[in-house]
Amino acid sequence: MMANVNDKRPVNLDLTTIKFPVPALASITHRVAGVALFVAIPILLWLLDRSLASPESFAQTKELLTAPLAKLVVWAILAAVLYHLVAGIKHLIMDWGIGETLEGGRRGAILSFAIAAVLIILAGVWVW
Repeated sequence: MMANVNDKRPVNLDLTTIKFPVPALASITHRVAGVALFVAIPILLWLLDRSLASPESFAQTKELLTAPLAKLVVWAILAAVLYHLVAGIKHLIMDWGIGETLEGGRRGAILSFAIAAVLIILAGVWVW
């Protein structure tokens, strides 16, 4: 089928040129964090299984978690948990009718980014 020649709507297929508002970025980041947590569940279950298999396996798992790459993975998982938690609390607050305006949504998104950033930095200090 051919497109309507009278259709004068602009077509922008380059997503890198689109400027998203802060609430949209917060929503997208919340979804990405949720997907990351879904992917992280098998990793965490594997670590739990290894740590509970035997005293030797626990010692190996403990030693594995001292490696810089393992610490980075644990920190990334914690970052996803913390951001998803903060954004989820923001959504619960909005469900109560607080911050439902455009300005309230923008402020809530900025506040959730700020709180999550502080918590993620603190988690990084704790992990390293």
